[in-house]
Amino acid sequence: MFDFVDAYDRAYETAALEHGLSVAQACVLGRLTRQIGMRELADELGCDASNVTQIIRRLEARDLVHRRPHPDDGRSRQIVRTADGAALYAAFEVSFEFARSATANLSARERDQLATLLRKALNGTREPNG
Repeated sequence: MFDFVDAYDRAYETAALEHGLSVAQACVLGRLTRQIGMRELADELGCDASNVTQIIRRLEARDLVHRRPHPDDGRSRQIVRTADGAALYAAFEVSFEFARSATANLSARERDQLATLLRKALNGTREPNG
C-alpha cells in the first residue's frame, strides 16, 4: 500500500510541476469547485489558514483564482477559480493519469471492487463530523 501511495504522490507532483504548480497549489485548485471561504478551505485541507493565504496569493498573482466578498459577511472573502484557473486545472487532470494507468490491468469488476474497498477504508479514517 505504501508503494501505491508513494507512486501516487510522485505522479501528482510530476503533473503539478508540468503545469508550473506546486503540489499545494494543484490541491487548492482542485478544491475550488465552488466558492469557498479561506477558513473552510483551510479546514478541508487540514492546514493552517496562513498557509492557505500564501498559496492563494501565489495563485492570484497568476490570475488563477480570485477573492470575492462573502455575500453574507463583508469582512470575509470567498475564493473562486478564474477561467484561466479552471483551464489549467483541467489540463492538470488530463496529465495526472495515475489512477487510469494504475488500474489499466484491472477488469471493470476489479476496478469497482477496488473503488468500493478504498471508499470503505477512507470512511473508517474520517472523523465523526466528516
